[in-house]
Amino acid sequence: MLSAALDAPVLRIAEQVRERLRAEQRDPAHEPGIAARIAQEEVRRHNDYALARGLELVDDESACVREIVASVAGYGPLQAYLDDPTVEELWINAPDRVFVARAGVPERVPIALSHSAVRDLVERMLHASGRRVDLSQPFVDASLPDGSRLHVVIPDITRQEWSVNVRKFLPGYRDLDGLVAAGSLDQEGADLLRDAIAAGASILVSGPTHAGKTTLLGALIAACPAEHRIVTVEETFELAVDAPDLVALQGRQPSLEGTGEVTLRRLVKEALRMRPDRLVVGEVRDAEALDLLLALNTGVPGAATIHANSAREALDKLSALPLLAGRNIDGQFVRPAVASSVHLVAHCMRDGSGRRRVAEIIAPTGRVVDGTVEARTVYTGGRG
Repeated sequence: MLSAALDAPVLRIAEQVRERLRAEQRDPAHEPGIAARIAQEEVRRHNDYALARGLELVDDESACVREIVASVAGYGPLQAYLDDPTVEELWINAPDRVFVARAGVPERVPIALSHSAVRDLVERMLHASGRRVDLSQPFVDASLPDGSRLHVVIPDITRQEWSVNVRKFLPGYRDLDGLVAAGSLDQEGADLLRDAIAAGASILVSGPTHAGKTTLLGALIAACPAEHRIVTVEETFELAVDAPDLVALQGRQPSLEGTGEVTLRRLVKEALRMRPDRLVVGEVRDAEALDLLLALNTGVPGAATIHANSAREALDKLSALPLLAGRNIDGQFVRPAVASSVHLVAHCMRDGSGRRRVAEIIAPTGRVVDGTVEARTVYTGGRG
């Protein structure tokens, strides 16, 4: 197993690298190239000194440099897995129970950390986000600099150990063509979604946890016309997308005094003042569904994800969530609003092998029949 502690010579070299970075006022997190150069110089300096005095040499200089850079600029023993393009998720259940997922399949990896190392890693991960985790706020969502999502829960919400989860967003799956190449969607489904986006349709992406909803939502954003102004709204930045005219907004936790909170409902309202050609809500799960529906009914095309076990269940859920906004919200208003403003629902699934795919796409007809939003199936994935 990889130890949380580096070998003694490497520890000394790493400390020298830290001292030089501090002296030169360099931030290794933002200038990893500088950190690598200094690490290489210090490794060679150590070997020259050790060779002259018969001390222990660093045999593999390149590996040592990588290890030091991961220690001072990255996330220590986790960095290699975070850099691995085949790893899509990493989580820590305990210092000696670290797992990754590749292609949806989990595996335990040979890493043994210490309790203090786990806390130090979390502190470094949260540093750039400005968010915190402590006894008054025992769980936190944040974004890492590369766009990966971090989720942390600490005792006594967990039984004993800190629970850490990092969900990566791999560049190969950030457009519809990438999803076709990965087998998550066939060309027919990709063309249907691409044409709908170009026509200004509002699309709801549904599915259970880890089914690829956020990945598909990001691919839909990438399919938007280049001249469109896109405003995204999320609790925590997850949508690692780029567009010529895009503004990304995220919520904010309250301060220690309980002030300064920015909710999704507030962000949706603010987004509408920013002249969006498309409003994107990362995940709809509460009363912000009402604000999204109101926005869609003003003619602003939208896109969002929602947890559901089928595409039709997603329509039912979107019809129910706005009722959480208050007693004066009535289902007689909400269901027709859903029927008229949502044009497609793309449902994602993950099978037993871990493979993610778009299982079906339905199109609401615009009618409410027996209290349910009527819809017809326009695409079924995974055939043959």
